[in-house]
Amino acid sequence: MKRTLLSVAAALMIGTSLTGCVDGNLNTTSLSALQDAARAATLSESDAKAMAAQAAVQMDQQNDVMPASSRYTKRLNRLVRKFRNEDGLALNFKVYDSPQINAFAMSDGTIRVYRGLLDTFSDDEVRFVIGHEIGHVKLGHSLKAMRTAYATSAVRKGVASQGGRAAQLSSSQLGALGEALVNAQFSQSQERDSDTYAVSFMKKHGFDPRAGLSVMKKFQQMDGGKGSMLSSHPASTEREDHIARLL
Repeated sequence: MKRTLLSVAAALMIGTSLTGCVDGNLNTTSLSALQDAARAATLSESDAKAMAAQAAVQMDQQNDVMPASSRYTKRLNRLVRKFRNEDGLALNFKVYDSPQINAFAMSDGTIRVYRGLLDTFSDDEVRFVIGHEIGHVKLGHSLKAMRTAYATSAVRKGVASQGGRAAQLSSSQLGALGEALVNAQFSQSQERDSDTYAVSFMKKHGFDPRAGLSVMKKFQQMDGGKGSMLSSHPASTEREDHIARLL
């Protein structure tokens, strides 16, 4: 955390070095920016969870949530029946009516699965993806992503105005925060660590961990042989090799 704070502060110092100093001293604007950086780097886990819960409500309002009577919702409920509470984290699930092949998790236990993922992946493949997303939460990746999103959005101003606590923020602030979290790109090591978590997760619940291999093969087909669906993600072939070694 100290390294993160120093890096953010250093970046802000560089960015304001030409216009933010007067006679060698930081002006008010620069000082405010550094204070914002400090708040972002030290955002508490409880506040991050509170903001994630609020952002999830806003995301649900912005997306078409499939009803309980939907075959997709019924299928997802069946798939996750054994792990509604996983590794001390209370999970809540919903399906978004979108053809995107996607899923995401937030630090408060929110997990959203897109219809396109359920159309494309088998039961155990969906479970592996969910286990991977839970891994991002339990390994602290989601909290780090929240701090990054918080540092680069107007949300921190809203929190600061409420005495430094997560409060009821505006719809636009929450919407921006939710989008930033959904689109967060994790590092190669974070992706590998979450794959490792997913393999253990599958074994723990008696699911077939080899589903991780078929997930990666499908990713390879979808990305047209480029090796990675996102530039910051390790190549699917590399992740497949990593999972194979774990098995």
